[in-house]
Amino acid sequence: MVNRIQNPILPGFHPDPSIVRVGDDYYIATSTFEWFPGVRIHHSRDLKHWRFVSSPLTRTSQLDMKGNMNSGGIWAPCLSYHDGTFYLIYTDVKQWHGAFKDAHNYLVTAQNIEGPWSDPIYLNSSGFDPSLFHDDDGRKWLVNMIWDYRKGNHPFAGIILQEYSEAEQKLVGPVKNIYKGTDIQLTEGPHLYKKDGYYYLLVAEGGTEYEHAATLARSQSIDGPYETDPSYPLVTSTGQPELALQKAGHGSLVETQNGEWYLAHLCGRPLKGKYCTLGRETAIQKVNWTEDGWLRIEDGGNHPLREVTAPDLPEHPFEKEPELDDFDAPQLHHQWNTLRIPADPSWCSLEERPGHLRLRGMESLTSVHSQSLVARRQQSFHCEVETKLEYQPESFQHMAGLVIYYDTEDHVYLHVTWHEEKGKCLQIIQTKGGNYDELLASPIPLAEEKAVYLKGRIHRETMHLYFKQEGEAEWQPVGPTIDVTHMSDDSAKQVRFTGTFVGMATQDLSGTKKPADFDYFRYKELDQ
Repeated sequence: MVNRIQNPILPGFHPDPSIVRVGDDYYIATSTFEWFPGVRIHHSRDLKHWRFVSSPLTRTSQLDMKGNMNSGGIWAPCLSYHDGTFYLIYTDVKQWHGAFKDAHNYLVTAQNIEGPWSDPIYLNSSGFDPSLFHDDDGRKWLVNMIWDYRKGNHPFAGIILQEYSEAEQKLVGPVKNIYKGTDIQLTEGPHLYKKDGYYYLLVAEGGTEYEHAATLARSQSIDGPYETDPSYPLVTSTGQPELALQKAGHGSLVETQNGEWYLAHLCGRPLKGKYCTLGRETAIQKVNWTEDGWLRIEDGGNHPLREVTAPDLPEHPFEKEPELDDFDAPQLHHQWNTLRIPADPSWCSLEERPGHLRLRGMESLTSVHSQSLVARRQQSFHCEVETKLEYQPESFQHMAGLVIYYDTEDHVYLHVTWHEEKGKCLQIIQTKGGNYDELLASPIPLAEEKAVYLKGRIHRETMHLYFKQEGEAEWQPVGPTIDVTHMSDDSAKQVRFTGTFVGMATQDLSGTKKPADFDYFRYKELDQ
């Protein structure tokens, strides 16, 4: 029986894959946008089974995102390896709406994929999606798309090339625009490869929505001119709404130790035909070289396949991630992320009350500066999340609970707070397209000293919330059925780039950093 890979290989919010092989090991780096730590790297030995291995950007000296706008931060990292060193190129996007894009490109290095990773070397700010190519003559070259803000010019102005001097730790020499792209337009996400005397340039085109694509071009000289594959694009889902994998594009290539080639690429799986609540994910395709030196997906077409032929490598599965985090470990599990800022002990502690995650309240769920929020990716359309909270609010400005979060504009919050007449109570906030609402006409009173259990069950586009107090056996449903499709890239007026997270949060809008203690968190994927 032929071994098969089921797509996506990295479900949930894992966009813009950059894949590299080092000996028998494969690594994929993906974008993290405003979520901290920056960049996620997964590891495989068979291209089928993957495990998280590191987040390189763990310090504010590497990544300071306080104040970054929604869907800013880390865009499209590039992971490469040469002569015993891992190189990670990344963009920190401070602002991206309107005519201008404030996007700063950096390089960090490590001898081991798990780190430690160096402090960053600044490269340029001319555009985003930078990528480093190590030529076989020892020279290194940076490519990135260049942004043109001027009226009358196309803002996606092409792919530029400049040499990187490792000795001087900076870009040197002339900047040359080597490729303007095709009629698909919106050319970005460049990666360079070399094979059989040609430099191959793989780019993303069409924007990262339903017209997305990846296109291959080649040249006998690194600085061009580049000839586009006459049968472009290499992959796209455009015009095929029946495909399980939509938004196919933005990818990178890898050759196995046996000479097989694969394309890791971005994709999305929509609900109601449109809403990708899990965000943009990573899929993989087997690709073959034609006699005239171009790549084709294994079935000869250019649409992404849900099931692909695995490489001729031994299967190498990894242990399944645990459903329950009881917060007994000395450090946060790698599934957890924070918004824009690191999990500093001043507000996030596993030591102050052993066996609990203590969060100290900071700013609101609409803040782009200092939120006390710890969350993980939703990676299945069918899942259940649950936590136990001990919290003693004293003001309506105190809140803590279970959060389902896309960004500051779209989230749902089942939380404990305080009411002048009812005292400690339960309320649901839904922020939808930036509009605040309370889903319970009257908050539900809670026993003053008892812990509260909070649960959410998500089934595709709908969510139901539940609670119970300590000592109670039965869960009580609370609030209406909630349509969660507003927590997607596709529901906003302007495109955005992340995905749904589930987790814990607390706020103290009075500024005293009141603590909330979470005893455990369970994320369970359910049968469909």
